[in-house]
Amino acid sequence: MTAPAANDATPAERRAALALVSPAWLAFIVLLAGPTLAVFVLSLTDWQLGAPTMNFIGLGNYEQLFADRVFWKSFGNTAVYCLVTVPGSVFLGLGLALLIEGATFGRGFYRAAYFLPVTSTLIAMAVVWEFLLHPSVGLINIVLEQVGITGGDWLKNPSRALFTLAGIGIWQSAGLNMVLFMAGLKSIPADLYEAAEIDGAASAWERFRCVTWPMLGPATLFVTVVSGIRSFQVFDTVEVLTKGGPNKSTEVLLYTMYTEAFNFFRTGYGAAITVVFLVVVLALTLLQVKAGEKRTHYG
Repeated sequence: MTAPAANDATPAERRAALALVSPAWLAFIVLLAGPTLAVFVLSLTDWQLGAPTMNFIGLGNYEQLFADRVFWKSFGNTAVYCLVTVPGSVFLGLGLALLIEGATFGRGFYRAAYFLPVTSTLIAMAVVWEFLLHPSVGLINIVLEQVGITGGDWLKNPSRALFTLAGIGIWQSAGLNMVLFMAGLKSIPADLYEAAEIDGAASAWERFRCVTWPMLGPATLFVTVVSGIRSFQVFDTVEVLTKGGPNKSTEVLLYTMYTEAFNFFRTGYGAAITVVFLVVVLALTLLQVKAGEKRTHYG
């Protein structure tokens, strides 16, 4: 028995279908499409927060933006942060998932322990990290001094600060990636490992290379895309720990947008930064999906 075609639906059925999809469409317009369009329109004006009037200036904000050294500095810092955080959090999450799944006891405890940073408020955890990274009384430097290593000031050194924030980002994201990889591991049929062992894959590394890693293709693609988007949205740790310093060595795109729009009240200029941010995130997501799907096994 074949389903009736859409054109065969009665007026009552069409009204019912419209009523069912209307809340989703309304939410899409109000929460996503509407604000995005509003930001784009604001980026074409010189409006300042609180000003009673605005003037249409076309691409003036974008011309100023692409000539601004602070913007390119923040864009480069964001790119470096992502290049460090994404692979670090993905491979750490995968390693944790493999270790926990291979453990003989304490799985529930380790899952909760490593997932705790994901459930905690990042701003509160950033304050804890600020104490841990303190140059004189911080636990990290105290431990390093015990083995003869001078830690220094992690957040005030321009050559270290961004990588320190990236390390915190890896710590915060690894737990979520671990859970996603564990879900992928549970979906792998056990008979594939038995077949691989019969075919000569006797070692754990061979089974991982021939079975686990290829079958984790969809999970790896999803984790990489999510990690990339989350990394590009870094703001909380920068705001709490460094304020974009020292010497703008940790200033990222969202922090630049925030300061321009809410500290300097250049709302139109901040909206232009937001549009560029959205375009870059969309482009990176499409690029990761396009590149990942070529190597992903969905069987």
